[in-house]
Order: sequence, then C-alpha cells, then structure tokens
Amino acid sequence: MYDGAVQDLIDELGALPGIGPKSAQRIAFYLLGADAVDVKRLADAITTVKERVRFCATCGNVAESETCRICADERRDRSLLCVVEEPKDVAAIERTREYRGRYHVLGGAIDPMNAVGPDDLRIRELMSRLADDEITEVIIATDPNIEGEATATYLSRMLSGVGVAVSRLASGLPVGGDLEYADEVTLGRALEGRRTLS
Repeated sequence: MYDGAVQDLIDELGALPGIGPKSAQRIAFYLLGADAVDVKRLADAITTVKERVRFCATCGNVAESETCRICADERRDRSLLCVVEEPKDVAAIERTREYRGRYHVLGGAIDPMNAVGPDDLRIRELMSRLADDEITEVIIATDPNIEGEATATYLSRMLSGVGVAVSRLASGLPVGGDLEYADEVTLGRALEGRRTLS
C-alpha cells in the first residue's frame, strides 16, 4: 500500500506476534513522527537485547550471562523446581513473591497442531536436572489451556517413576469474578480444587 521503507517497516512490525496490520501501520506512523533520539533509543535497545541476552544454561530463563540471576541466587530453595512454558511465566510467578524455589523453562508446550512435540521442548534437560538428588518436588505450572494440559499430562507421566513429588498449580475462579460469567471448565476446576475452611 505504501512505498519502500514505510511499507517495509509496516511489514516487519506486522510480523511480530499480537500486532495486526492496523496496529503495525499505527506504530510505523508513530515512529515516523517521533523524535529521532527516541527512535534511536528504541533501535539501540533492540540491538542490545539481541547482542547481550541469551538463555540460561541451567534453566532456560533469559540471562545476560551463562546463568540467570535466579539460578545464581544461593538463597533459593534447591529442593523445589517449578516447570513453566516460557520465560515470561517465570516473571509472572516471581511477581507473586510467594515462590522461593528454582525454575525450568520448557520453551513452549506440546502442540501437535503446530508440529511441536516433546522432543522440541527442554524435557531432556529437565530429566537431567532431576538426576540431582537435591530436587524433591516438581511443580508443573503450564498454562491452563489444551496445550498446557497436554504438556502437564505428559510431564506427570514422565516424572511418575523419578522419585520426586509432582504437583500442578491449582486453577479455578479469579478473585473478583462472578460465578455466572465463569465457563464450565473453570467452574469445574474450582469445585475440584476446593479447600476446607475449618
């Protein structure tokens, strides 16, 4: 629709996840009108991330050195290992300030529709880490969707003979939600995971 560099920018922005054609166009025109210093700072930040950031050799989280800050923290509980799909899930759990163990990032979830199988995930690395006698519990914290459930089921089967306790994050109703708006699966899980109050 546009000529040369403008269309190239729109195409590149549109290739990013979660950005459709209209959003890509809006961002492109925002950048065209923005101060050159601000655009350079954005470009430098993108370049720096690609040059400096890698994945932790131990857990698969994002890191600027061989190991991430969580794996390097000696105060973390080495007996707990929380398995998540992506590095963004580590950040979400860390925001709760409730978990003091370590993590293992799978790099995705089992998704046959998109040709992602167990061999495409960091499951071999997980099994290697479990050979260490320090880990006594694995918490499976995959997303509560079809792919996350398939991954959790696969992992629980794989871990059944390893000699560690395996648990799954509870799921159910969000705080502040109304029962009438909850879908059947969420409401069913909330009933399954109910706890005694007294």
